[in-house]
Amino acid sequence: MDPGYSPENRKVIEDNAKSLHIPITIFETDIFDSVYHVENSPCYLCARMRRGHLYHFAQQLGCNKIALGHHYDDVIETILMGMLYGAQVQTMMPKLHSIHFEGMELIRPLYLVREDDIKAWRDYNGLHFIQCACKFTDTCTTCNNEENRSKRVEIKELIKNLKKVNPFVESNIFRSVENVNIDTVVGYKQHGIRHNFLEGYDDNPGYVPEAEKAADEAGQEKEVHSCTEK
Repeated sequence: MDPGYSPENRKVIEDNAKSLHIPITIFETDIFDSVYHVENSPCYLCARMRRGHLYHFAQQLGCNKIALGHHYDDVIETILMGMLYGAQVQTMMPKLHSIHFEGMELIRPLYLVREDDIKAWRDYNGLHFIQCACKFTDTCTTCNNEENRSKRVEIKELIKNLKKVNPFVESNIFRSVENVNIDTVVGYKQHGIRHNFLEGYDDNPGYVPEAEKAADEAGQEKEVHSCTEK
């Protein structure tokens, strides 16, 4: 889908496809022009519109899925961005059923693939990637243009610095959303409905989460140790 690329960026996409001997069909939209004058969250609106157009044209082609190119690094960056800038815990999902397009599904085949591996494959095949290429951030990631500073770039730098202290920080962030302990979560949303830990709080008065047990035991040991010293 061409949301309104410049001729130069359109050519990058076509040249990549030719280099890989992949036949492609490109359909035109005016999404970039539609969101250009939107002051609040133009990128969010653009992403929603692009996805809607992809679903629509995929259905016309008789497809039941659209595949997006988000990778492992996108996932962990999204988790941290949600926590640090959105005050929420969430992640990109490997696949999702479409709400507005019946029978359609979104998949992310590169979910477990590292960004560095994708770049290595790109360079090996002599390809160029366009980053966003809209009128706000019209840049090619392998051309001589300075990368736009953004929250995602800041998060990349943060993770890079954290890795100097803990080399496992990336996998830990990735796995953190697989190990959410609801018993120790104050509040959460499910299917759009907000829940609070006080729901059913008195139903299990004798239950103590493992984390709290460990904290209690540590506190007791410290108290006994203090008494012994006296």
